[in-house]
Amino acid sequence: MRQGWNEMKDLTNGSIVRHILAMAPPIMVGMVTIMICQLVDLYFVSGLGDAAVAGVAAAGNAGFLINALMQVLGVGTVALIAHAVGRKDRPDANLIFNQAIALSLLFGVLTLVMGAALSRPYMRAIAADQATIEAGTTYLLWFMPALALEFAMQVLASALRATGIVRPAMLVRVLAVAINIALAPVLISGWGTGHALGVAGAGLASSIAVAIGVVILLAHFRKAERYVAFDPVQWRPQPHHLKRILNVGLPAGGEFAMMFIFMAVVYYVLGDFGAAAQAGFGIGQRVLALIQMPALAVALAAGPIAGQNVGAANGARVRETFVKSALITSAVMIGFMILAQTKPELLLAGFSNDRETMAIAYLFLRIISLNMVAQGLIFTCSSMFQGLGNTKPVLLSSATRVFTYSLPAIWLSTRPGFRMEYVWYLSIAATTLQAGLSLWLLRREFDKRLAPLRQDEASKQVEPEPVTPPARVPA
Repeated sequence: MRQGWNEMKDLTNGSIVRHILAMAPPIMVGMVTIMICQLVDLYFVSGLGDAAVAGVAAAGNAGFLINALMQVLGVGTVALIAHAVGRKDRPDANLIFNQAIALSLLFGVLTLVMGAALSRPYMRAIAADQATIEAGTTYLLWFMPALALEFAMQVLASALRATGIVRPAMLVRVLAVAINIALAPVLISGWGTGHALGVAGAGLASSIAVAIGVVILLAHFRKAERYVAFDPVQWRPQPHHLKRILNVGLPAGGEFAMMFIFMAVVYYVLGDFGAAAQAGFGIGQRVLALIQMPALAVALAAGPIAGQNVGAANGARVRETFVKSALITSAVMIGFMILAQTKPELLLAGFSNDRETMAIAYLFLRIISLNMVAQGLIFTCSSMFQGLGNTKPVLLSSATRVFTYSLPAIWLSTRPGFRMEYVWYLSIAATTLQAGLSLWLLRREFDKRLAPLRQDEASKQVEPEPVTPPARVPA
């Protein structure tokens, strides 16, 4: 039967480069739409005043912790289902999928409860005035359903990616962003209705958009014949399988926390250089994240390919997946590095009219872009560890980067003659160290995990020759 775009794909056969190039663009489109979705609310809220903007922006930071939990679910689901697909073990893939669905329901309910209880105390702790507290609290309460539903969206998309399917989740993401953009001015400013909801409308628009996206993805799962399917009987928590998901996912969530600490330290050491320095860094970092997305998408595509081949006990193909994805990410990163070095104005155009802010953004992008190849290797190694089903080395390398950057950066910031460039050069050194450590840890993991697979392959290829019985000698 001809394979369609909505059917499970066997990634243990065929060209690895072709698999990567087929999966990476939809993954990247999905990531871009998520970034757009985060900016839509701020854009339409900007007309409500500074307090509303500050409140929505501050409230958005709460989503960072929720994203860490989503990472836990997503990484664990992709790795374990990909392994099961590679082993041709459909029952285990189905069980992991349904256990992950049960976890997504639990995390979603906890998000709603914690949001209702802690939104106002959280805003009181970080907001500068009462108007910002009120705006941020209102937005959070209406935005929490979106965050709660994102857990289910994450599991559904991760299960599809593990089976080599990326287009449905991408299309749903694009549709959800389009709905959010259409609803935001209607609900925030009252376009066409005359009933302006303000910041509550911003949160409600996001929640409605995500809810529609989840419903469409659920309908897609139920309608199309899938490698995995809903089975409410399997939603009953099974500690052994929940532990399998969390063992792979929790270190990945910890890596997200390390990123949060890293960014907090950067903002801290830039504090003495004034608001323009922090604004310039914020703009430069946003552009950097955007131009790194193609390489990140390639790395994310490599994870399920490696995972299925680990399940299929094809160690040579796992190594080939790493080599091919590392070469592609390096080529992509070199291209964007050259662009950032020669024409940074093309990447930064239109972000700010403040000359000092943009000068700092140019400086940041020119220096930091020198470590883009190292960052691409980090992305690739991280995805390979997810495919191997062991993400603890990823957390170790991320923690190493945080500590080798944070302690020297804080110390240097107290020294006379401290210059802003030191922050960026130190970041390059820490990122390069992390890349080297990640490569060494991955090689060690390959030797540990893939050597037994290589022996199995060799034993399968070398079959004993049939023994011919001795001729019977007549008496």
